[in-house]
Amino acid sequence: MSETSPAADIPEATTAPRKRARFSVVWIIPIIAALVGIGIAVERFLNEGPTIKISFKVAEGVEAGKTFVKYKDVNIGQVTAVSLSEDYSHVVVTAKIAKNAKNLLVKDTKFWIMHPRITMSGVSGMGTLLSGNYIGIEAGKSKEKEKVFVGLDTPPIITGADPGRQFILKAEDLGSLGYGSPVYYRRLNVGQVIAYDLAKDGKTMEIKIFVNSPYDKYVTTATRFWEASGIDVSMGVKGLLVRTQSLASVLAGGIAFEPPPYSQAGAPAAENTVFALFDNQEAATTKHEMKDEPFILVFDESIRGLSIGAPLTYMGLEIGEVKKIGLHYDPDSYTFKPYALVSYYEERFFSQLDDRDKKVAIRDHPAQVWQDDKSTQKLIDKGLRAQLRLGNIVTGQLYIALDYFPRAPKVQVDWTKSPPRLPVMPSGMAEFQMKVTGILDKIDKIPFDEIGKETKAALTGLDQTLKDARKLLGRIDAEVVPEAKAAMENLKRAVASAERVLANTDKTLVGPDAPATQELREALQEVSRAARAVRVFVEYMDKHPEALISGKAKEKP
Repeated sequence: MSETSPAADIPEATTAPRKRARFSVVWIIPIIAALVGIGIAVERFLNEGPTIKISFKVAEGVEAGKTFVKYKDVNIGQVTAVSLSEDYSHVVVTAKIAKNAKNLLVKDTKFWIMHPRITMSGVSGMGTLLSGNYIGIEAGKSKEKEKVFVGLDTPPIITGADPGRQFILKAEDLGSLGYGSPVYYRRLNVGQVIAYDLAKDGKTMEIKIFVNSPYDKYVTTATRFWEASGIDVSMGVKGLLVRTQSLASVLAGGIAFEPPPYSQAGAPAAENTVFALFDNQEAATTKHEMKDEPFILVFDESIRGLSIGAPLTYMGLEIGEVKKIGLHYDPDSYTFKPYALVSYYEERFFSQLDDRDKKVAIRDHPAQVWQDDKSTQKLIDKGLRAQLRLGNIVTGQLYIALDYFPRAPKVQVDWTKSPPRLPVMPSGMAEFQMKVTGILDKIDKIPFDEIGKETKAALTGLDQTLKDARKLLGRIDAEVVPEAKAAMENLKRAVASAERVLANTDKTLVGPDAPATQELREALQEVSRAARAVRVFVEYMDKHPEALISGKAKEKP
């Protein structure tokens, strides 16, 4: 028996190359992760909104990753970076905007930083005290896309979403108006000032206002705007006038508008229509006549108290106003005289007439009553003159009155000049002053010094005369009167002796009818009468010695 080896039963091993797998399971997870990441990135890219840049002068309260961009209080983006510009003149804010808000990013879109503000229109942005500042946005109406913007310094008062219309007002200056100043219609706040700027001509201001709907329909082509800022106090011919709108307008200024009471209803004004802004309500509501006739009034007196806008009256009825005041050179007298350029409104004049008289008046006096050399000259020939009169005794305001002065000298107006010069009469005060001045001139011409000297000399002479008279009276009393008395006694004795002689004379020698006797008797009678006269004179002089100077006093009846 033969024995076999155990190894002989074991088959012989053969080697073959090992097959390797083409894809390892280990790579499945990284690949899936990569695909998920790519998918997320693609989805994020597809869903990501645009990135914009906004330039601000100052980025107050703006921080990257914290400050949001809001439209109508809804977050539509977030600030991703804040940096300075290359020239350090402004701040560049980079923000990521949501995809669904990309249509808001057009050429005229506006951005601003919202934070608490106190303006004339009220307090805004109080919510930012808790949430922090944010960037506000107002959508534009342009179709052109934009990603670079210049932010506003202040938020717009009115946004495009607010219903209403904008209008432009022209004014000489801004006054007390500002952003947010209220706009009133019949004392109701219906809008506000949204912008203002200097006009291109540099002489006027352009003020933009916004009138809310539905009040914007009351702004028509006949509407008048005026500044209602503060308290309008005026003192004129009509007295003291005080006008105001509200306390807000007193503090912050404001604008008011209304159609004039005499105007017809106009069509609604289109947006951005330009209106004039008047200084006050009186100037705005004053009727501006379509036709006016100017003429010149030259005065020989001061016109202090006469102002532009002062009324022109005819027999107490207002028919015009003063347009200009200045100086006129008179070559004849080589002097400068004040003048007033006055406008007469024929429509206002003839509106004062009764309908029954209007046709007849227009027939006799054409519509151009102050320009027609026939009709107006007739009125002037009847004494029509212009005169300054006091309108208000408190303020001293003057006005011009047309009235009749029948005793006024005739004047022929030169109607070839434009404007014509109408004759004037001095005012009552001026006439009074002229009379007083004339009296004072006459008084001033009296030589009081010479009169005083002459009076003094006369008094001195009178005093000397009185002294001389006293001396004379003393001499008369001491010398003349005793002698006169002695003479009278002698005369009496002589007469008595003569009478005795005549009584004893023989009647035969001297008869009663003889001529000698008759003549002697008459002579004795004359002597007797003279003696009585001398006695009366002496007695009177004894009682009234001053009669030698002043004469005999008149007897009282």
